[in-house]
Amino acid sequence: MYDAITVGSGTIDVFVDTGKKLFHDAKKGYVHVPFGSKILVEKLNMDTGGGGTNCAVSLSRLGLKVAWIGKTGAGANSERILSQMKKENVDTSLVKREKGGRTGFSVILDAKGHDRTILAYKGSNDDLGWDEIPKQRLKTRWIYCSSMVGKSFKTLEKLVEHARKNKIKVAFNPSSYLAKKGAKYISKAVRNTNLIVMNNEESYYLTKTKNIKQALKKIYLMGPEIVVITEGAKGCHAYDGKEIYSIKPHNVNVVEATGAGDSFASAFLAGIIKKNDIKFALKLGLANAESVITHFGAKNKLLTWKEAMKKINY
Repeated sequence: MYDAITVGSGTIDVFVDTGKKLFHDAKKGYVHVPFGSKILVEKLNMDTGGGGTNCAVSLSRLGLKVAWIGKTGAGANSERILSQMKKENVDTSLVKREKGGRTGFSVILDAKGHDRTILAYKGSNDDLGWDEIPKQRLKTRWIYCSSMVGKSFKTLEKLVEHARKNKIKVAFNPSSYLAKKGAKYISKAVRNTNLIVMNNEESYYLTKTKNIKQALKKIYLMGPEIVVITEGAKGCHAYDGKEIYSIKPHNVNVVEATGAGDSFASAFLAGIIKKNDIKFALKLGLANAESVITHFGAKNKLLTWKEAMKKINY
């Protein structure tokens, strides 16, 4: 029996630092690339990423028994991802590897603070079929669904229905890709969800309100038992149908923000699994996210349970 099975993407992430050779227009949100020139790269870092693997590693480091379901190619990039998962004590036996498939790949340009641009190639991550999930092996307390699109989203919808029928709890962390499609598009997944975690931009797409209290309550009425909305530097908020809980972040030096959402959402879930306490879960989620954003890479500084307890003085 697993504590949690994560479902979602696995990618190779390449962090490219060109210094100041790319020009960022903060007001317009543009990155200007000089055409017709060769741009020298000052630093290059490679890691694995993707919501499915990021959250699996996070939950494993926090002391839970975890498996990951995803779809990759069958080449060297897939081997790199699976090798790291095994080192992190994440069961990869449920992963579908496809000969001729393509493992996800992302290029993160000038990855400094929040000022970054990600070129994402989804590859086989979008092609996970319902027939490729071994239903008889879904012996778990929770299924954690990160964002999935295309064929994989249809599979996710069937998976959360299966979970509900089999009394498996579901956590859902939709991205802006899904939220932009509106509440109706993801309603089937949301109504079968016990816990949903998203940022304020994503909650706006679903509710059309920028008032966080109103958004929390509107999303709660869609079906989840616990709704969590993060607001970056403004804090994080949770609602269980009775009370709104909030927590303020600490003043930390943001080195690179990739993986912040995954680290928060997965640690919040770990807090619920271990303590069934929303206040504790908010503290744990915040500690994990703040650790990740002060370093490069989505997994590099995910906290262990011991490290997390020290950070939150528990």
